[in-house]
Amino acid sequence: MNLDRITFNPEVMGGKPCIRGMRVTVGTIVGLMASGHTPEEILKAYPYLEKDDIYQALAYAAWRTEEIEVPLAMP
Repeated sequence: MNLDRITFNPEVMGGKPCIRGMRVTVGTIVGLMASGHTPEEILKAYPYLEKDDIYQALAYAAWRTEEIEVPLAMP
């Protein structure tokens, strides 16, 4: 899976996954889609985004939900 539009930088939005280094998080995009906004509405609200940004944000979020977290053993 190619997620080259998803970036992580501790100096941008506290290191949350963002779109191409901008101050737009994956969570923002997913939240907008979940609340019923269309990609066209999102692009109108954020004209510096591209449609591929939205679809990669959704793909990243879907991938993250499939990850398995293994608790660390405590000594």
